[in-house]
Formats: sequence, structure tokens, C-alpha cells
Amino acid sequence: MAITYTWNVSTVDTKTIDSNDDVIFNVHWRLNAEDDANQDDEGNNLTAGVYGTQSLDTSDLSSFINFDSVDAATVEGWVETAMGAEAVQGLKDGLDAQIAALITPASVTKQLVA
Repeated sequence: MAITYTWNVSTVDTKTIDSNDDVIFNVHWRLNAEDDANQDDEGNNLTAGVYGTQSLDTSDLSSFINFDSVDAATVEGWVETAMGAEAVQGLKDGLDAQIAALITPASVTKQLVA
């Protein structure tokens, strides 16, 4: 399988901490997987997704970045660091399993001909 993973971390919760405005302390994330080697009956690549929230550690703001200067790649890095490599890999493994189940379903629903 040629599966690619894409994060969406565009929704965040902010608050003021000390004199820093708009400190990102919580990220609403979505991780999507797309398999370009396998398609559905309409020719679309098979996909799977998972979503959640991740709290960020705001105890040390010595490298604080103003909200207007934060980009998605930076937030994605914060989320992956906060989750830990093992948890991120677990999410990807779960998405792989969802796609595998689409390729080879454990059961199929059919209609009887009346």
C-alpha cells in the first residue's frame, strides 16, 4: 500500500498566559490517510480518518511564537511531540487497518432477490 498521511491542525484554542496573548494550549486535529494504490468502485483512492484534541504544554513560553506567525507545520510538530512517536504511529497503524478492511472486508451485506 502506498498510504500518505495528512494532518489538519487548523483549529486551535488560545488564551492569554502572563503577558502573551493567543497562546495555543489545545489543538483540534484530524489525521487523514489516503491509499493511492487502491480505489473504490468509482475510482476514488481509499481513505480513512481519525480526529481528536491534544493539549499542549504551556509551562515554558521562552520560545513563544506570536499567533500571527504560527503555521500549520509548526502546530503539527507540537501535536506530534505532545502525543509522542508511539501514539502517532498507533494512529497511523489504525488508519492502515481501516483501509485494509475496505480492501478486504470481514463481511459483506447483500440483498436477497425476491
